[in-house]
Formats: sequence, C-alpha cells, structure tokens
Amino acid sequence: MATLLSTKILTTPQKQLLLNSGIGLVEYNAITIEFDNSSLDAPIPRNLIFTSQNGVKGFFTQYPEFQTRDLNIFCVGEKTKAQIEKEGYSVIASADYGEELANLIVKDFKEKEFLHICGSMRREELSKILKAENFSIKELVVYKTTLNPKKFNRTFEGVLFFSPSGVQSFCQKNSLNSSTAFCIGETTAAEAKKHTQHIVIANKPSIENVIVQAVKKYKK
Repeated sequence: MATLLSTKILTTPQKQLLLNSGIGLVEYNAITIEFDNSSLDAPIPRNLIFTSQNGVKGFFTQYPEFQTRDLNIFCVGEKTKAQIEKEGYSVIASADYGEELANLIVKDFKEKEFLHICGSMRREELSKILKAENFSIKELVVYKTTLNPKKFNRTFEGVLFFSPSGVQSFCQKNSLNSSTAFCIGETTAAEAKKHTQHIVIANKPSIENVIVQAVKKYKK
C-alpha cells in the first residue's frame, strides 16, 4: 500500500478520498499561520486584492469597519472567492494565479489604486505587473507564515504540497529522493523542482485536485 504525506492537516472528506482508495496517509502542518494586527498609514482604497483565504479572514477580523464599505474585490483562487462571498461581498474578477489576475485587471479595469491583502510570504508577480502598468498598489500584511519543519525517518511514495513555503519547510529536514511531489500549482511546483524532478501538478489549484492526482497514481 502506498503511503502519502500531506503537509497540511486535511478535512475528514479530504482524507476519505485517499483512505477509500486504499492509500495510507500521514499528515502534519508544515507551516503555521498567525494573524497579525497590522496597520496602514494611508487611507485604504476601495479596490482590494486577496490572494488567500487567510488574507480574507485576517482582514475582515481586524478591520470590521470595512464590512459596511462599498468595495471592489478581486481575488486568486476558488476557495478565496468562497471566503469573500461568505463575508457578504461579490467578486469583480478572479483567477487561478496572481499573474493571471493582474493581467485581467490591467486589461479590464480603469481605476488605478489597489491594496493587496496578503501574508508575510507573498509572491511578487502580481504587484510587479500592476506597477509596470502604472497602477498604485500597496500591501497590507494581515498574517504571518512560519515554517514548522519536522524530520520524518521514513520515505513516502508521495508528498502533497499546497504552497511554496510548505515545500521549504519539509525540505529543511527531509529529502524528497524518490518521492513524487504533488503540487497545488505552478509556483509550488517551481519550489519543488529545486529538490526533485518527480512532480505532478494539480489541474486546478485546489486541495481536492492535488488529492485526485495522487489517487490516480496510487489507487489500488
């Protein structure tokens, strides 16, 4: 029986996708998220970009006054969009990756002032594209990502990765060797490629799709 390591604690339905397919599972949280009481000196513009669920949770928890404001919201990822809608807002535009979202904004949106709600380990592609097109984009860090490295004294057939920081955390104390790295997206895969060439990328950037790729490979 193949045994996989998940670098994130999965929900019960997510675990069942693996266990019902005859695949063993070990799981832990490779990173720790801590919400950060940040402040922004300048007034917050009404055009907000969220690139993670944690960004949405952190922002609306720390800035409840914005729940009554007229906001234009853009986001990366289906789960992020669902979290925004849970807060009572609709999303003007969304995409699977930050670079893709930035190009949509440049193409279709006339207002030039944006605020990127993000974590401490944010990627820079989105901001670079918008700044190159003369958009004003500020960043508000509402959570910190801390690596939580853990040594495993065994080899897994596959390791499930959901962020570049998850790859960094795992590889601080372990080697991928012959393990296949199942990655949620291209940026996570780019980090994994520093350590292995055995990589499978999810068709869509969701936890469930990472699991589906592993099931396809190892289902008994």
